[in-house]
Amino acid sequence: MKKLAIAAGLALSLGVSAAHAGASGYLTNSSDTVWRTSFGECWQTSFWSQDKAIPGCAGYVAQAEPAPAPAPAPAPEIADIERKFALYFDFDSTRVGDISTIVNHIGSLATLESIHLTGHADRIGNMAYNDRLSQRRADAVAAALANAGVDAGKMTTSSMGSRSPVANCTGRGAELIACLRPDRRVDVEIKGTRRVQN
Repeated sequence: MKKLAIAAGLALSLGVSAAHAGASGYLTNSSDTVWRTSFGECWQTSFWSQDKAIPGCAGYVAQAEPAPAPAPAPAPEIADIERKFALYFDFDSTRVGDISTIVNHIGSLATLESIHLTGHADRIGNMAYNDRLSQRRADAVAAALANAGVDAGKMTTSSMGSRSPVANCTGRGAELIACLRPDRRVDVEIKGTRRVQN
């Protein structure tokens, strides 16, 4: 029995002397392979600590891979927008109707470049009067837009009087006045930019 214990101790001391008990925390051979017990467990040294644990050995905790950074959102493109509206007037009137559609469109733009307002009149009455009336209509729309918060510095006005008709009417009196309504208008031309997402 004594001989067996001496032989085992001699074999053990020879094995350990061939091993490296370095600061890695594990007993390794000359090719840095970790020695294992008969149960397959890694042979730890007194230098071992949790932060020195290696894959396949007790105490190792796999580090979670950091989540990949989300791809950046594509930058929106800026598109030039040009849109036209028409506001119509009663006979010999400068009273402006509902402008909410125009104001909402302007509000949807990334930038407002310009608004040009062109006043028109129907052919009833003399040309000089219609020139003044069409300019007053354009000025009235500009004032209404400014009151709604639109930048007045972006607006310009002009008038065409009765020189740019769109209606083709015959008849007289109330029937003619009703038919010529498309000629009693202010054309609103808006230029700006809008963000367009790809």
